[in-house]
Amino acid sequence: MINKRLLIKNLLAHNDESSFYDKKRQLNLHTKEGKAKFAKHICALSNSNPSNNSYIVVGVEDKDNTIVGTDFYDDSRIQNLVNAYLDNPPRIQYENVPFPNLPKDKVVGLVTIRPNNKISYFKKPVYNIPYGAVFMRRGSNSVPVEKSEEMNYQNTAIVIDIENSSRNSIGHTLEGVIDFLNTRHKDMASGYKVFKELFIVCWAGIKKTVKGKTYYSRVDIELINEQVKLFYSALDEVSIEYDDNRFSITEYIALGLNDKTSFYPLEQVSIHFHDNGYYKIETTLLFDPPQYNRKMMHHIYNANLALIGKLEKGVTLSERELKDLQNLPHTLMVCYLNGFDDAKQKLIDTKPLLKALPDNQAYVSFKEAMRVLRKMKYDKSQ
Repeated sequence: MINKRLLIKNLLAHNDESSFYDKKRQLNLHTKEGKAKFAKHICALSNSNPSNNSYIVVGVEDKDNTIVGTDFYDDSRIQNLVNAYLDNPPRIQYENVPFPNLPKDKVVGLVTIRPNNKISYFKKPVYNIPYGAVFMRRGSNSVPVEKSEEMNYQNTAIVIDIENSSRNSIGHTLEGVIDFLNTRHKDMASGYKVFKELFIVCWAGIKKTVKGKTYYSRVDIELINEQVKLFYSALDEVSIEYDDNRFSITEYIALGLNDKTSFYPLEQVSIHFHDNGYYKIETTLLFDPPQYNRKMMHHIYNANLALIGKLEKGVTLSERELKDLQNLPHTLMVCYLNGFDDAKQKLIDTKPLLKALPDNQAYVSFKEAMRVLRKMKYDKSQ
């Protein structure tokens, strides 16, 4: 079992990006340019490593390898994004890895690209990448090549050596459990569960009981053996269920208009643990967005556009407008889910405005709203 924090450290110790790993300060998957660049690097790493894993590390400064972290990214459907752009797409996995020096809402992202043994190429044009484009790694660069070029890299021995040096130990596991329960979350309700005498899941949050059912807010859940953060949310609430073989997280999201909110089930993530030392994560989208009166929605949408206009012009906002500003991301999301197709792009365009505000509550709300919209877009049933 690989300790992903050790793996990241060992990759970074390899000094510079290479034909089997890349590093990024952050991913921008809100724009076509950002999606195209991400798919290009996946394509290049896959084609350059037909017989071994390759990696992208997210949340690291390019010049000096300083670990600065990135936002928790829980989109298990990132595979669908790659599938949308590439023929012969490799199987990929995105994991959130906590580091001791980072704030609790920051992690290092680790993208693992599994060996494919097929040439991946773009099946449709996107941004400035043409149909049929093929990429491979040349040192630290992803460059276009011809389909006929041989995949002749020999990285397998190096990558296996790095992975073997990143194996977990009992010491790492015990230290991880103690740190999670007694240091990082000592002021919260917390717990742990051992599965199959091998896997340890720890969780913590602010606990409350409603009608006999327990919910947690400000939740942090980690698979300690692999140093992977399974779930983190600053806003939403979750319920947790488990037995000897399964650990399930059901996430609820608060939505509403005019200060009237209700909780809606958003998604269930279930981790199934097996006797052979493997586990499988299954994700089910449960979200059924609320629908409102069309005339009322027109009024609310226009009011929020006016609020954005004032923010762009630097107009001083009233106390009521400041409160509406905190709700703006989720309000625009509700508008989009009620048929106002432009609302999503309006929301994306407000990102720099919200990020620059002294109070970060609106920006946190923006990230949560975008997370929900990503889940809906790349859900297989959509």
